Amino acid sequence: MPSHILPVTNPNLHSSKQHSYLRIDPTTMPLKQGDPITSTRLESSPFEDETIISVRPLLSRTPSFAGTTTTSSASYQQRRRRVASENSLPSLSDDSFGQRPSPAREVDHAASETFLLTRLSLKLLRYMGVGYRWIMRFLALGCYSLMLFPGFIQVGYHYFFSSRVLRSIVYGDQPRNRLDLYLPKNTDGPKPVVAFVTGGAWIIGYKAWGSLLGQQLSERDIMVACIDYRNFPQGTMSNMVEDASEGISFVCNKIADYGGDPNRIYLMGQSAGGHIAACALVEQAIKEAGEGESTTWSVSQIKAYFGLSGGYNLFKLVDYFHSRGLYRSIFLSIMEGEESLRRFSPEVIVQDPNLKNAVSLLPPIVLFHGTADYSIPADSSKTFAETLQSVGVRAESILYEGKTHTDLFLQDPMRGGNDRMFEDLVSIIHSDDREAQAKDEVAPPRRRLVPEFMLQVAHMVSPF
Repeated sequence: MPSHILPVTNPNLHSSKQHSYLRIDPTTMPLKQGDPITSTRLESSPFEDETIISVRPLLSRTPSFAGTTTTSSASYQQRRRRVASENSLPSLSDDSFGQRPSPAREVDHAASETFLLTRLSLKLLRYMGVGYRWIMRFLALGCYSLMLFPGFIQVGYHYFFSSRVLRSIVYGDQPRNRLDLYLPKNTDGPKPVVAFVTGGAWIIGYKAWGSLLGQQLSERDIMVACIDYRNFPQGTMSNMVEDASEGISFVCNKIADYGGDPNRIYLMGQSAGGHIAACALVEQAIKEAGEGESTTWSVSQIKAYFGLSGGYNLFKLVDYFHSRGLYRSIFLSIMEGEESLRRFSPEVIVQDPNLKNAVSLLPPIVLFHGTADYSIPADSSKTFAETLQSVGVRAESILYEGKTHTDLFLQDPMRGGNDRMFEDLVSIIHSDDREAQAKDEVAPPRRRLVPEFMLQVAHMVSPF
């Protein structure tokens, strides 16, 4: 981009028509979204106070300008940390804890969340490219969403208006470092906790995607923390893993303040979230096995890892995703280049003989997958489980015949009644709690959210 020339009046000159000129390059200054010269260079963020960026200057700044920038940045970070510390951890003894916010505030929050979700969907289309294939898939997505709309309305109402859902708890300093917490109705003692990382093709992941799972697990006295994270292009894979790890750290260190049991924390991820969570877990184990690595949470605090419809070997998936529309160039941009595929492939990492000590630290791993999943093939979970077993990790894959990528996560839970995957998950979490097992045996069947014929249509037209 050509430099812009701005006139600067010289106070030592008497003529108002005489000026010196200051040459400004847009890449040398921190700029805000909306400036005419930078509107095409900035990616939007769901938080207005997080859109200031600083780009490395081509020319050195004057000392006075550099000092101003440093002071502003420092005060900005202090202001963010102060807000995070004041807002992220409500006291259980506070009379306002658990009370429902005002209707006006709820409506405003719902509107902003709806806007964000719409923008994320449009962003996905923009990065996929708009051709015949994607037009057809977009139409299929519209039909699929319409069929499940009755369920979405009920889940959304619970998400926005239930006093047992604590939304947007701050867990870190980065954009989108927020999590939603789903509290069980019964408060008779510490509850097991599931730290859940949602999916979204690494582009449209969002914490609210875990609302249905959080609601239904909380009805079985299981607390759920749905962790949000930066998506592409706001961040790349290393940023996503960093955010997930920071969210897990918050759960491990702070969940007792909300009534969770720090000795019964389970890590779970779905689809792309399963991949991100697995990378965070393996990376943490490598740090702990190394020397002098400072950590804020420990793999030993995780009782088990649950992967739902995830992919764990990128070398086997990059071409498959390309054939499905997640084009190779975009996918490699998300994963920070072809040279980083190994780093973000847990199945490959655990086979490294130099990492035996780190692999030995991993908790038990259970991988759920549907055999009719054509977004991420079921072999991804099967081969990862076999690889883990070969290196001494307790692992198993549980496959569900005829289930698609979304059946296990959306259609089956909305169907109500008994859901095999859900019951398998709950039984593992409650395996060492006889009282909870007794309650599970007499638990009423979950109510249906969507008529059966609409679920059948959704299954047929699903673009996933």
